[in-house]
Amino acid sequence: MKQWILGTLALVALTQTSVSVARAACSGADPAIVSATAKGPTSDGQINRYAVNIRVANLGRMKQPSNLLQSVEIWQNGIKLDVKGLPPLKPGQSYAFTYVYQRSADAGVGTSTLNLKLTMRQPSPPGNMDCNPNNDNRTVTF
Repeated sequence: MKQWILGTLALVALTQTSVSVARAACSGADPAIVSATAKGPTSDGQINRYAVNIRVANLGRMKQPSNLLQSVEIWQNGIKLDVKGLPPLKPGQSYAFTYVYQRSADAGVGTSTLNLKLTMRQPSPPGNMDCNPNNDNRTVTF
């Protein structure tokens, strides 16, 4: 029992150290898709229109380069539907936009899923453009 407790404490300490090291190494910009929600629908009887509100924020410690080209790609079933450009963001700054999605008024609730992917093109020298690419994707279903 005592060895199990010591082993568990060692594992917790190692995990906390790894997280601290990862945070310290990530001192650059960290753009992320922080929210995506669908509102609606509005309808003309045949077509429903959903307003998909998307917000991207820089969760990192550095501003993004002024010449950075970044966007959110909007995908459904492996097909790219649209691309929305984003401005470079300062630490803590966010940018929100709305994508209008149309579908048949006969479509059932919860049957449409959009996959959102943050992409960056880097005309500037390599650097701390995105410390955590794990938060660059989001899915919204309506």
